Amino acid sequence: MIWIVLAIIAIVVIYCIVAYNGLIRRRNQIENAWSQVDVQLKRRIDLIPNLVETVKGYAAHEKETLDAVVQARNAAIAAPATPSGQAQADNIMTGALRQLFALSEAYPDLKANQNFLALQEELTATEGRVAYARQFYNDSVLGYNNKLQAFPTVFFAKALKFQRREYFETDEAARQVPKVEF
Repeated sequence: MIWIVLAIIAIVVIYCIVAYNGLIRRRNQIENAWSQVDVQLKRRIDLIPNLVETVKGYAAHEKETLDAVVQARNAAIAAPATPSGQAQADNIMTGALRQLFALSEAYPDLKANQNFLALQEELTATEGRVAYARQFYNDSVLGYNNKLQAFPTVFFAKALKFQRREYFETDEAARQVPKVEF
């Protein structure tokens, strides 16, 4: 009889260790994924001044659009380092960049400029990296949140005060095609 009780206690202890380590592993994966998102967002922010300077030479009278890009960059720098704060800044930045790239259609010389093309290509590559990092982050959050809510880990997670994490989401406005008028 005592062997059965000891076996049950051993199983519970092993389960607690495995569950705790699994939660810690998932939480650390989210931290890593978030740092990757942050790195890519900062990389994009660092490209903006060069892009704006290149466009200024060709479309100086498009001050409104250029100012919107600079303001979006400043907002992104000042945004809180949370998924919702960064997502909001990302949405603003994406809209401003769309308008900036739409300008290139109206200025053939700008569209042919090698610096502009190189910056546009670099920014496009960075956007791909940002999208991948966001997806990896959201996948990590999904795994973590699922583990927190799964039975019987849910009781263990609540007792140790593990919190759900938020996804990096875009809003509906960021999904709209910008209207550019000349």
